[in-house]
Amino acid sequence: MKLPVDWLLQGPAWIRYRTRIDLLGEKDSSPTAVSDRKEMLRDGQIAGVIASLEGWPGAPVKNHKQADLPYHKLSFLAEIGMRRGDPKLDGIIRKILKQMTADGIPRMPILIPKAFGGSGRAEQAWVLCDAPVLLHSLAKMGYGAEAPVRQGMRALAARAREYGWPCAAAPELGRFRGPGRKDDPCPLANLLMLEVLTEEKTFAKSTAGRNGLEAALSLWAARKSRKPYLFGMGTDFAKLKAPFIWYDLLHELDVLSRFPAAWKDARFRQMIRLLESKADREGRFLPESVWMAWKGWEFNNKKEPSRWITLLALRILKRVQN
Repeated sequence: MKLPVDWLLQGPAWIRYRTRIDLLGEKDSSPTAVSDRKEMLRDGQIAGVIASLEGWPGAPVKNHKQADLPYHKLSFLAEIGMRRGDPKLDGIIRKILKQMTADGIPRMPILIPKAFGGSGRAEQAWVLCDAPVLLHSLAKMGYGAEAPVRQGMRALAARAREYGWPCAAAPELGRFRGPGRKDDPCPLANLLMLEVLTEEKTFAKSTAGRNGLEAALSLWAARKSRKPYLFGMGTDFAKLKAPFIWYDLLHELDVLSRFPAAWKDARFRQMIRLLESKADREGRFLPESVWMAWKGWEFNNKKEPSRWITLLALRILKRVQN
C-alpha cells in the first residue's frame, strides 16, 4: 500500500505532528516535530476545544454517545498529543482529579432516568463507558504515574470477568445496568478497558487483559449471531469514523493492534483486511460516517479522503506489520 506521507504533511499542524511521531518514527524532540507541535498549540480549532473544557465538567451526561461531551473532547486532545504542562490543560485535569472516588475512579455528573434504574437526578458518578476514557486520557497526557490514576486502573481492571468486562456503574446510579445479560461482556466497556490497559504494561499482560482481548475477538467471530448490550458489528460498525467516540472498526483496531498477541490471530487479520480494503489507490481513507458535533473538522467530510482517518488507519497497519 502506498504511504501518502507528503499529502499527510500538508495537513493541519496536529496531523503533521502525529504523522512525524506515529508514522515516520521521529523523536518528539526533532526540530520538525517541535515546530509542528508549537503550531498545533496555536491552532484555533484545538484552542476552541480546550476553551470549551475550562468549565469542566459541564452539564450532566444523559447520553454517552453524544459526541461533544467533555470527556470525548479530552480524549481527542490526548490522542493528538496534548500533554501535561500545555497551556490551560493542568487546570482542567486538577478538576477531574478532585472528583475521583477514593479508589481513583473519575466521576462526572450523570443523569439516569428512573425508568432505566437511576434516580432521575444528576449524580456524581461513573459508568464503564466514561471512567475508562478519562483514565486513558489522563495516562496518555502524562498523569499515569499519579497514585489516583493507577488506583483507578486497578479498581476498574478488577471488575473484569473471565468473559471480559460487563456493564458496571457507580452505586450512586442505583439499579442502572445496560440492556444486556449479566454474563455477557459489554462490547464498548470491554474495548475501553482494553484501551486503558495499553497505557500500563503490567495491566496489559494480565489475565484480565488476555480475557478482554479474547472477548473482543470472539465478538467479531460471532458478529452475525451475537449483539450483547445491543452493540452489533454490522454495516455501521464497519464505517470509518473519527474521533474515537463509540464502538466501531477503526476504534476497535486501534486498540487491539496495540496487543501483539492479536497480530497473528485469524479473527484480527480478518478485521485488518477489511480496513485495508477501504484504502484508495493513493493509500488514503475516506470518512464513511461523521459526528455532526464535530462539523468543520477535516475528518468530517464524507466526500473527500481525510488525513486524520488515513493516519489512524496507517498507524494501525504499521503496528501489525512490525
